[in-house]
Amino acid sequence: MSRIGRMPIAIPAGVEVKVAEGNVVTVKGPKGTLTQSLRPEMIIKQEAGHLTVERPSDDKLHRSLHGLTRTLLHNMVVGVSEGYKKELEINGVGYRAAKEGKNLVLTVGYSHPVTVSEIDGISIDVPAPNKIVISGCDKQAVGQFAAEVREKRPPEPYKGKGIKYVDEVIRRKVGKTGAKK
Repeated sequence: MSRIGRMPIAIPAGVEVKVAEGNVVTVKGPKGTLTQSLRPEMIIKQEAGHLTVERPSDDKLHRSLHGLTRTLLHNMVVGVSEGYKKELEINGVGYRAAKEGKNLVLTVGYSHPVTVSEIDGISIDVPAPNKIVISGCDKQAVGQFAAEVREKRPPEPYKGKGIKYVDEVIRRKVGKTGAKK
């Protein structure tokens, strides 16, 4: 039995879950609404303030989908109740970020400023010139958007300049050595 898949998902107060025909799950909460179509063969049961996921058989496919389905449901419930956020940090002399309307403007060493537009469901906050906070209710969308922002100037291994996640550790390389005699 899947250790992840058999754990029940607690539904917090203020969160409403609907399981429609064909395992189309809609989760509604204070942070927003998420809808996802899950594999129809998985059995999703809603009872007394929690969700459980069961598999129809012990086939390899059903075993692999068991934990996945439960995790996707859990991410949806947590997303609409608490939300997700990714924090990025900008390192480098003259490197900075600013928010102009719904756009994020990055000055990261190019001859021009790089503009990234905010997408629906994602909010960008710039608490400091070298810090970016990306938040939203969809875990996958928040992670993807943060990866796209980081991609504009990934950190380089010699000086560590660039955009990195706050908890990311950059493996540094040794630069050139002196001239040989």
